[in-house]
Formats: sequence, C-alpha cells, structure tokens
Amino acid sequence: MNVRRTRLRALAVAPPVWHTGAMAKSKVAVLKVKPATILEDIERLTQLADMKAALDPSATTILKDNISWHYPFPAANTTPWQLEGTILALKNQGFADVSCVQNKTVVTNAFKGEDLNNYIPLFRKYNIPVLYNFKDEDMKWVDYRPKAKMHVLDNIFPHGIKIPDYFFGKNILHLPTVKCHIYTTTTGAMKNAFGGLLATHRHYTHSWIHRTLVDLLAIQKEIHSGIFAIMDGTTAGNGPGPRTMFPVVKDYMLASSDQVAIDAVAAKMMGFDPMSLEYINVAHNDGLGVGDPRDIEIVGADISNESWGFTVGDNGASKVGDFMWFGPMKRFQKLFFHTPLVNMFIFGSEAYHDYYRWPLKDKKTFQNWKSNTSWGRLFEAYVQGQSDRVIQPSAPQPAAPAAE
Repeated sequence: MNVRRTRLRALAVAPPVWHTGAMAKSKVAVLKVKPATILEDIERLTQLADMKAALDPSATTILKDNISWHYPFPAANTTPWQLEGTILALKNQGFADVSCVQNKTVVTNAFKGEDLNNYIPLFRKYNIPVLYNFKDEDMKWVDYRPKAKMHVLDNIFPHGIKIPDYFFGKNILHLPTVKCHIYTTTTGAMKNAFGGLLATHRHYTHSWIHRTLVDLLAIQKEIHSGIFAIMDGTTAGNGPGPRTMFPVVKDYMLASSDQVAIDAVAAKMMGFDPMSLEYINVAHNDGLGVGDPRDIEIVGADISNESWGFTVGDNGASKVGDFMWFGPMKRFQKLFFHTPLVNMFIFGSEAYHDYYRWPLKDKKTFQNWKSNTSWGRLFEAYVQGQSDRVIQPSAPQPAAPAAE
C-alpha cells in the first residue's frame, strides 16, 4: 500500500470552491501571460499582489530560484523570464539591493543548473551577486532556536537546527514553478525554502516532509523582513515531479505574500484539493497562511474553471522513496541515510536521473518543447541571447488599482 498517498486521503475534506469576495483573508494574483509581454505581465502581477507592501525596501532581497534539476527540463526549474521579470519588477519598485542564493542537492549541481537554465547572463546583465549556501566564504550555518513550536525539526535535529546566517533580516522572494511532487503531491513556495534553509542533511526529513515544510515557514516568518513568491505556470509539470514530468503549457503565473495561499491556489488549479495536502492543511491550521480556497481572494484572471486533472504517479525514484521513507524500511533509515551507506542512494539517484532519464527520455521531451511551444522558443531565445527580439518592450504600465 502507498503509505504516503493513504495519509493524504485521510486528510480529505469537502471539495472547496473559489471565492473572490471582499471578505477574503488572503490574496493571490493570477494572470494569463504570453511571451511577447511576459516582463510587463510579471510587473503587473507583482503590483496586483502588493509586493511593495510585503517586502522591506531598506533590506536586501534574496532571490531564491528553484533548480530541481540542473538540466533545463520544462516546469522543473525557475524560468529565465521569471527571473528577469522579477528582477525588473523589484528594481522598478525601489528594491535596489538584490542578491541570489543557490543551494545544491544530491541530484542537482547549482553551477550547472544556473548555466543550463540561462540565469548567469541575467545575473551579469542586472549586476545581481550570487552566493552559495554551501560555501563558507559566502555564509555560515548557525544554530537557531525557533520561537514557534516545531512539529518535527527539533526531533529530527536533536543537536540543534542550523540555518544560514546570511538569511537573517533580509527579504526572501521565492521563484517556484507549478508542478507535482512525488513526496508532497504538489510543490511550490513552501517547498522552495527546503534547499535554502536546510543543509546537506536535509534528506533526514523526508519521512516527515510535510511538517518539515510547515516548520520552515514558521522559521521564515521569524527571520525574514518580508516574504513573497512569484510562481511560473507558463509550462506546468504533471506527473512524478519535481524532475521527470509531463510538461503542459498553461500560460499562467501567480504571485502572493502568503506562501500557503499561493500553494493552495496552484494545487487547486492542478486539480487537487489543497486542504487534503498535509503541508497546506497543517500550515493553515497553524495560522501561517490561508490554505482554504474559499478564504482566498483571487485577483487578475478568472480561474474559476481551472482544474487540470493532474496526477502524480510514480517513477523509479519515487518507488524507492516510498519503500525507504514511508514504507517498511522507514525504521532502518538511520542505518541507510545517516551513515556512509547513503552514498549508494546518491549514486543510484544520479545514475537514474542523469545517465538514464535525461539522455534516453527527458532530453527528447525538452527538445520537443523547445521546438514546438512558444515558451520553448522563448527559452531558446535566451540561450542565443536574443530574448529582446521575442519580448517586445513597450511603455511602462501604470500601477494596478487597489483591490476593492
């Protein structure tokens, strides 16, 4: 039996409906976008979602992009237009001090990822310093005692929770994509903190991943001067994410200062009941954000009929994960993952993703997307340094009117 999905079904509630009334408790901006105006669309998206009010203009703003796989698989990673549009929106709204922080995982190479996904020319173009949370010269990992009661992190790390000292007192702006995830069903703004705030032993948390994300959001609210997310759903990821998915062009982008709400709206658009997802349900009940779509104000596009019917499914990695993290071998995970034996799984994951999936399957999907979709052609324009020819500049747009 799939223990992970059984647990999710146990949390199911009555299917929610969209609510756009004036009494909504939280706001998520959603826009239908297109390549020719994408930078303007992102600027308007941030205005609709009140980014300027959510972040402290006197503080450094950290861009936390999402590199789920260093290869440029559609929907897996922050897109170059998402990154560029966010940088321009920040600078246009008075946020002069902007940096980017990268992390690595056992299956991703940060340097390869920022290169293959075309971030490096944008960092140079807009003079964005890039720091790495795994480099001692960039930041140190320090002990942190959260004020909020932790669900699991204090038990997983009994000798102390460590987070990067660079994050304190700064804004954080997450840049996730709309996609499924083999362990959390959907992934977005809340999951995007996982790589930045937890060090190389973050795989210890996988059996308790949902409540780990809730704990991380509670910590973020304590250490950051502001939190915001801009989520790319221009191409969304159906199937066993966050890497080996079925990309589907959807032409949407979302933004919000409420990390729970933006994940809930994205989940609802994908066709899931947000409150049946443990990480959204628990964060909602802890008061860290709004997870019930009936209490979320949607501004921008009418998405009342959006329900895409996405399903997670399985791949080779998820089957191993279900067995080791959630199944009968869970009791032995300290033996396998807290000792040098973990290298066996790291090698297996790298072999599966980089030497089997990418060259034999997923590279072909990427090439087809690049040739046959408007977003793929825009990606190729970034590769060639010709994105300005695709994105047509026009006069600056006025600020979005305040929501009534």
